[in-house]
Amino acid sequence: DEGEVTCAVAAIFEVAGKDYIALLPLDENGENTDGEVWLYGYKEDENDPNAEPELFFIEDEEEYEMISDAFDEYLDNQEFDELL
Repeated sequence: DEGEVTCAVAAIFEVAGKDYIALLPLDENGENTDGEVWLYGYKEDENDPNAEPELFFIEDEEEYEMISDAFDEYLDNQEFDELL
């Protein structure tokens, strides 16, 4: 489909009581060559474990900065740097 991008899940993590997801957009070879990371709000349906999780665009710039910093910290703690 046009406009669809395949992504790998880098992490699902919590900040200030909310869940967020970090996605790595992949090229046609299945690689994340530019080191780009997409951050979204993330919510699972607690009543239906098979339901697709919802992703939310983070519109607030301060919230996005907070999430971005938290993700960087998460990476440092996980020592995932070699993945990105």
